[in-house]
Amino acid sequence: MATKTANVTARVSPEIKQQAEEVLEQLGIPVSVLIDSLYRQIIMTNSIPYSFSVPALQTRDSMTDAQFNTMMAKGLSEAKAGQGVDIEDAFAEINKSI
Repeated sequence: MATKTANVTARVSPEIKQQAEEVLEQLGIPVSVLIDSLYRQIIMTNSIPYSFSVPALQTRDSMTDAQFNTMMAKGLSEAKAGQGVDIEDAFAEINKSI
């Protein structure tokens, strides 16, 4: 078995690191084991073992009139029921993910 002597250094936000390490701790997996297994998957599959893609958002042009009307009726119903989100809160959520 090969001796593990190579180091990997990566910069991530402290919050992301903390949250990920908490999950790994719950699973009982050291970070080094996760990185090693990721590298092995890259070698084995000759690719990144998960998808990097932007989800396709449905546009008006791709909807039928019935689909569009259903979507709009649902939104109107939710707004009338007070299930909407305040605009400031919505933008705050968007800004957190940027």
